[in-house]
Amino acid sequence: MVKDDATVIQEFNDIVNMTSSELDSWLKEEQSESSGWSKDDGSGETVGHESGRKIIQILDKNPGKDPDKYEEEDLQHMRKVVSYCKRHLAQEEKAKQNTDSKSYKSLKNWGHDALKT
Repeated sequence: MVKDDATVIQEFNDIVNMTSSELDSWLKEEQSESSGWSKDDGSGETVGHESGRKIIQILDKNPGKDPDKYEEEDLQHMRKVVSYCKRHLAQEEKAKQNTDSKSYKSLKNWGHDALKT
């Protein structure tokens, strides 16, 4: 069953607990590039790193989080972010315990800092 847009927006705004500038700073760090699956395009960028760049665009485009200002492309990516983060948070308690773990770094690439509450 596919979640309705309002649920996706709410969950995205709950799960993505980093600001645009925090995420941008993180993505510039070398360690942000060392976790996750590499994309198939030969760029060397990971899927999560690319996701982080898209999240920054979504946050910057709609800083007030107005549900009516999200475009379909935004909602599609927000849906991906929610799914990824929820799945990994449920499976990997390690992300909260070890900031050197790939789990922690990967979640951070997807806009979720497991150390923030």
